[in-house]
Amino acid sequence: MKLLVAIDLPDSPATVIGAAKGLATKTGATVILLHVAAPDPDFVGYDVDPPVMRDAVAARFHDEHRLLQALGKALRDEGLECVALLLQGSTAETILREAEKASADLIVLGSHSKGMLKKLVLGSVSEAVLRQANVPVLVVPMSGIVTD
Repeated sequence: MKLLVAIDLPDSPATVIGAAKGLATKTGATVILLHVAAPDPDFVGYDVDPPVMRDAVAARFHDEHRLLQALGKALRDEGLECVALLLQGSTAETILREAEKASADLIVLGSHSKGMLKKLVLGSVSEAVLRQANVPVLVVPMSGIVTD
């Protein structure tokens, strides 16, 4: 069994990882830990992007990668088979593509409660994954706190 576990860094992934760890421990599943980083801003790579902006983007990716690898190592240290991936792109599309590519049996992800206006304007990654996934999806509530 394979679990694709999508986490949102730097937000605390402890709740989602805890749920996935419990499932993987009971089922012997392999954990594919995935963080989808935001795409590069449109200006990156052009002459107009200041070096400080490129450095900031690179530093953010480096920090996210380091944290993700530490989370993967912690799961491996507990005896679970785990691969940690940092990919860049549209979040829901990347989660769905990687779940298919890995032949995942279950997608595990968190859901932040959002106010009605944000939900209408921004949509929801968990809702998009639920609507389009070809495998079961476990949505773990992140705190029950409404954020606006």
